[in-house]
Amino acid sequence: MTIPAKPEGERTLFGHPTGLFLLFFAEMWERFSYYGMRALLVLYMLYGFLEYGDTRAYGIYGAYTSLVYAAPFIGGMLADRLLGAKRSVLIGGMLMAAGQLLMTIPEKTVFFIALALIICGNGFFKPNISTIVGSLYGEGRTRSEGGFTIFYMGINLGAGMAPLLCGYVGETFGWRYGFGLAAIGMMIGLAVFWAPTRLAQALISGGALITAAGMVYFQKDDPVMLTINGIVALALVASAIVSFLALNRGGLPVWAGAPKDPERLRRPLFAGIRAEWLVYAGILVAVPLIALLVQHDVLAGWVLILFGSVAFISLILTALESEKVERERLFVVLILTFFSMLFWAFYEQAGSSINNFTDRNIDRVFEERRITAAEVGQTLEIPLTQALLGHTSEGKPFTLTQLKEMRKNKVRTIRWTVGEGDIGMGIGGTEVQTTAFQSVNPIFILVFGLPFALLWRFLARLRLDPSIPVKFGLGLLQLGLGFGILWMGAGRCDAFGMVAVPWLILGYLLHTTGELCLSPVGLAMVIRLSPARIVSTVMGAWFLATAFSGYLAGLIAKLSGIPHEEGAEQVIPPPVDTVHVYGDLFGKIAIAALLSSVLVFFLAPFLRRWMHPEAVDGADPGKA
Repeated sequence: MTIPAKPEGERTLFGHPTGLFLLFFAEMWERFSYYGMRALLVLYMLYGFLEYGDTRAYGIYGAYTSLVYAAPFIGGMLADRLLGAKRSVLIGGMLMAAGQLLMTIPEKTVFFIALALIICGNGFFKPNISTIVGSLYGEGRTRSEGGFTIFYMGINLGAGMAPLLCGYVGETFGWRYGFGLAAIGMMIGLAVFWAPTRLAQALISGGALITAAGMVYFQKDDPVMLTINGIVALALVASAIVSFLALNRGGLPVWAGAPKDPERLRRPLFAGIRAEWLVYAGILVAVPLIALLVQHDVLAGWVLILFGSVAFISLILTALESEKVERERLFVVLILTFFSMLFWAFYEQAGSSINNFTDRNIDRVFEERRITAAEVGQTLEIPLTQALLGHTSEGKPFTLTQLKEMRKNKVRTIRWTVGEGDIGMGIGGTEVQTTAFQSVNPIFILVFGLPFALLWRFLARLRLDPSIPVKFGLGLLQLGLGFGILWMGAGRCDAFGMVAVPWLILGYLLHTTGELCLSPVGLAMVIRLSPARIVSTVMGAWFLATAFSGYLAGLIAKLSGIPHEEGAEQVIPPPVDTVHVYGDLFGKIAIAALLSSVLVFFLAPFLRRWMHPEAVDGADPGKA
């Protein structure tokens, strides 16, 4: 699609088009919606009305995330060739909002239809709002990189807020309320995108203030979470103020995201039916088919393998038929795409196996006090918290299954006869929700994203900026070290199988720094190294590989699944029985990631030569 030149005299703020700040909030609320639902999804399948076992839940989660990554390939093509980016964003937002609303209904068929709607909606929304951001800068504009950095901050602000609010509400008050909050976020984002400028300003400022107040109010009695929520709330309000001021100078240009050929939408294509209506009919057909694929995750895997194999075989054949420079550059893209697929397959454990490890084995309680030897033999009325897990009650270890069941029945305290093994057990205090830890990664990205960008720029001035293959190797290295930290934490659990929070936080930190090394350069690599005539095809293959990562992540997570018979009650063993299951899995992932990084470092000099930096106007595409 031809990107119009930026009109002379268009208003800016900090050198960026004012429309960028509207898109910042539209995308922020969409990511709030998506990551709010993602934080709850596996836990909902385990402990909600479905009561699936680990293996079944991981399989569905893997199929869902893989199709979420695959859908933008089709949504992007439809926008580019027919709908235009703006209309596609509207369609995607409506589908996602409908899916989030359906998630509040506890019925099995509705659940899978809801997931399918969110997948379809993401396919229309995600690639096309990014396209609109790029179009604001016109051809040859040099500030687009900074604009996308600002936009990326909005993505991570929404992703950081979501678990702190949707996750808390869902775990505390009921799953449907968490999903409902995610739906409201999506509707606000859609309204911000489509509304007139003044109404968009009201939605941005009002939504930010209400959300910030809610984040502070819900954690007013927990100093730790109040501090974290307060910092994120301040970032939200500050962003809203900047966006409000920017939109005083003008909103999104009318031409931004317009279809290349508006008349084509109204042109009959088949049996006198307009093209636009054929797209809507296609969505109606696609939703039940996608719901079937999510429900039968093995089938989804075979579909991805089929399409992925066709795409990559065709690219290999294209490379073999190309002249030397194009051929070797395409081989670089294909090789690094493979390692990127491995990275995201390991990284996506955050929503599945790491999420369950956090739920079952991370000590998330900040206790008021600990039981002393003088209290042995006494029967105490103590608050019901995760600190009880693994301790003996009525001759049996207290399990997460018992804890969840008692909380479902609104039990807040328990009569506990203190035994010798309870000396040192924590009592009372505050318990951090499992889903809150899903916000650690996006918050780290907000903190370290800009320093990493400045670091690469500083190294480039010193001519020390690592090449793209080396950055891929650094990403895998840090990811492997992060899983190594989780493995070490599991090995240093207490006598009851509980692991201290700092191990999890440090693991997430290394995953984030690994992401910041690999993720920003991936798409740039595809664009820089692919022949112009097939760049869209190569980009599609990149997204298909990312989609397969989601499915592969589900298969990997299944290795830590607790055996469970379909239809039987899900029983979670004591923490001491699960901690090493997760530890062993994280250790194996660490070894695989570290060996992959060693292989990439070994290949880096050869790959850099195959990139032929001397052929790109004297610039080095190996430098990011």
